Amino acid sequence: MDFALVIGYLASLCSVTSFIPQVWKVVKTGDTAAISARMYALTVTGFALWSVFGMMRGEWPIILTNTICSCLSGFIVLKKLRR
Repeated sequence: MDFALVIGYLASLCSVTSFIPQVWKVVKTGDTAAISARMYALTVTGFALWSVFGMMRGEWPIILTNTICSCLSGFIVLKKLRR
């Protein structure tokens, strides 16, 4: 594995890990009052587009990171819209 790929996977780990506390808080408390539905909808769209870009380029760190982050952000948006 080359050094650039290691950096890509470390960046992926950081990106995914950054969403986990917010998801955990929403799961635990159900509180989404302070969350902007528009911002998260835009975030989900961005992650989905990055996932497609990664697929088109065959870049696994981009694909994995953005697909997982899209799912985590999508969960938050759905919880927000249900309230």
